[in-house]
Amino acid sequence: MVFAAPGDALARAERVLETDPAPLHASVAHQVIGIWQRDFGDMRIALGHLRRARALAAHAESPEREADVLATLGVALVHAGRTRQGLTAFEQGVARGTGHTRARVLYRRAYVWWVLGHHREALEDVRRAIPVLRQADDVIWTARALTLRATVHLALGAVERADADFAAAERLWETTGQEHDKADAVESRGLAAFRSGDIPVALRLLDEAEERYAKLGTPTFMLYIRRCEVLMAAGLAPEALAEADAAIAALDRIGGQSTRKAELLLAAARAARSAGDPHTAIARAAVAVRLFAGQRRTWWETHARLVLIEARVATGRSSGRLVADAAAVADRLAAFGSPSAPEASLLAGRIALDLGWTVDAERHLAVAARSRSGGPPLARMTGWAAQALRARAAGSTRGVLEACRRGLDVLDDHRMTLGASELRARATAQGAELAALAQQASLAGGGPRRLLEWSERWRATVLSAPPTRPPADPVLLSGLTAFREIAARAEAARMEGRPVPALEREQRRLEREIRSRTHHMRGDSLGDGNRFDAGRLLERLGEGRLVELAVLDGRVQVLLCGQGRVRRFEGGPLAEAVAEAEHVQAGLRRLAHPGAEGRLPLVEAAGRRLEELLLGGAVAHLGDGPVVVVPPGALHRVPWALLPSLRDRVLSVSPSAGSWLRARETEPPPGGRHVLVRGPGLATGGAEVPELAGRYGAATVLSHEDARVPRVLEELDGAALAHIAAHGTFRADSPLFSSLRMADGPLIVHDFERLDRSPYRIILSSCDTARLASVGADELLGLVTALLPLGTAGVVASSAPVNDAAVVPLMLALHKGLDTGLSLAEALRDARAAVPDDAVHRATGWAFAAFGAA
Repeated sequence: MVFAAPGDALARAERVLETDPAPLHASVAHQVIGIWQRDFGDMRIALGHLRRARALAAHAESPEREADVLATLGVALVHAGRTRQGLTAFEQGVARGTGHTRARVLYRRAYVWWVLGHHREALEDVRRAIPVLRQADDVIWTARALTLRATVHLALGAVERADADFAAAERLWETTGQEHDKADAVESRGLAAFRSGDIPVALRLLDEAEERYAKLGTPTFMLYIRRCEVLMAAGLAPEALAEADAAIAALDRIGGQSTRKAELLLAAARAARSAGDPHTAIARAAVAVRLFAGQRRTWWETHARLVLIEARVATGRSSGRLVADAAAVADRLAAFGSPSAPEASLLAGRIALDLGWTVDAERHLAVAARSRSGGPPLARMTGWAAQALRARAAGSTRGVLEACRRGLDVLDDHRMTLGASELRARATAQGAELAALAQQASLAGGGPRRLLEWSERWRATVLSAPPTRPPADPVLLSGLTAFREIAARAEAARMEGRPVPALEREQRRLEREIRSRTHHMRGDSLGDGNRFDAGRLLERLGEGRLVELAVLDGRVQVLLCGQGRVRRFEGGPLAEAVAEAEHVQAGLRRLAHPGAEGRLPLVEAAGRRLEELLLGGAVAHLGDGPVVVVPPGALHRVPWALLPSLRDRVLSVSPSAGSWLRARETEPPPGGRHVLVRGPGLATGGAEVPELAGRYGAATVLSHEDARVPRVLEELDGAALAHIAAHGTFRADSPLFSSLRMADGPLIVHDFERLDRSPYRIILSSCDTARLASVGADELLGLVTALLPLGTAGVVASSAPVNDAAVVPLMLALHKGLDTGLSLAEALRDARAAVPDDAVHRATGWAFAAFGAA
């Protein structure tokens, strides 16, 4: 009962003890309380009850009862870090029990072997237990044993065997009322889905398991460990680190299992390493190594040592000692049959290469490269990364490029199984090393055109296909509605000076729920078969130029496309350009307010320095036609119209050359519907909208109470042109919650992703609507990049705060140009020239950019 209704079992056991029961019954009651405390509470209390249960069983002269208690005590002792005492308890339990009882003891010892990382011993004990449990028709314990065997198979990388055992266990669980065990089965299926490479299903099942545990009131720290692993694979390492640290704190508060604390520390170390925080990773991994060693858990200790070495290397350390340590870890992991062994061999080979030890590097990399032929996607990518490094050490550019291509193809296929655009974008970080190796090889021996192709190979890939449209999920839809209502109430309270902590807490909870539901979506498209074609790009450019900026070894490489060829020019250090762009943004913020005219020369001078850093010698070859700029993620906030050579040009910006091509070839929708939206709270009241309504005549106008999110989305779907005058809010912490303020609350990126087709052209006339978050390898998330894969061919938006009053004449001039048949980029150039020539209006014009190709 303690695993069917844990709270009820605990209460009944305590009532039994109040009745002065016989020793046999008292032994059972103390054992139940011990199990509850062991798994859900204080380990010290658990051990006290279990020792009392054993003494009472001996007093009752029941060897079978004593054997059963000894098994429970053995598990508790191992979880408390007292491994030797725990194994001794099991030896005694196996000796005292017979038949059915001994089979249950063997099952629990198999569980302990799994905890300790002794997988072969675990399989042997569970192999002996299952036939006896089946013969006794013990459904519950047979299901537990099958679940355990499946979990051990997963640890050894045998996913198909694990699936078969999980399926058999689940059929048995459905015939029982063991609700905690059923939740554990759902959690285990989530782990199996993850091991087979299905992250959306894994996240959905782990969330379902958490809901089941919450109903029972039983915290389970193994669930947190597993979810951390899945979150890291999904590119959500900061979230995994926060979850692991929170679980460690909760475990410490209740005095929980020492074994679980060590595992959580290992999960936190892995997450910190993936999140680019090697010092935190070292701190967590070092404690995990000490705990595992004290618990005599060599399998786990070896995995923690691998993370510790990786983190030390990430801080810049490189030595022969580290090569030897990594190689020793690789050998031990291989002996254990761990799927992590190739990762350790790759690490040893990478350190050896840094030291110039080519013979040692080749030996280790050759071992790691074997994993490229099979297994989960990330394991195969490890193998291809090793193969690419081998080829580079051998001086084979062709070999490097082939290995990188194959590895990125694996990641492409994996990425497209993810439905959520956020997960697709973040997953690309796992291909960053392969992409960088390919670009370096192209620069060294392939010419500018090949460097362009490889720059495009892993740039803005999330825009290459629309995200999976969110399903008509009533929970998700109600969550979005509730989020909008709470956010609107919180905003109103802030404006009135009322406290909002409770509303903010509920808003954060709803954000987590919405994000979680979208992460469950599976991808419904295959990898991008429409590879970038440099020839097609050059043909489409005509008399124009496309400037793609690649970053290699910290320096900007300028790839100038046009006149039928690709040329390369050297730019400056990326770090200097990023710092200069931040200075420019600060200047534009000041210039948005009257009285800051003195800043104008400083901002213009910064624009000249940016041009030198970012365009270099390419400036002299831009010609007279239109220019498309394709910046890397780190430079997405540069106001390109500020650069002297671009100031008076037809200028557009695109996340990638491929996305510009797709926008260029996107056909406008039939009907030519115009939609004008005016949100609340603008200083000018969205003064341009009434004038535009008069100009367009038949346009749909939504303002005041009509500008509510459901109605706005309905009108935007499939429109030819949409103009939205509304306050924009950019969320760097969660870019898909960046929003436009409507009458009933925020219109967020998740809402836009529900459109069948976003407007062909869209103009966002408020602050910060073009701000984006750089994630993954070189991906951008935000309002603009949400629209481009959904059918929008052109966007005008601002990357900085702007003066509301100065926006109105700029927007009216922009639409005047569109009326004459100009593109967005052409109309924006003319609009900048048409507004008053003062600091505020000039800064406003520079802040806006045309994205895409419409």
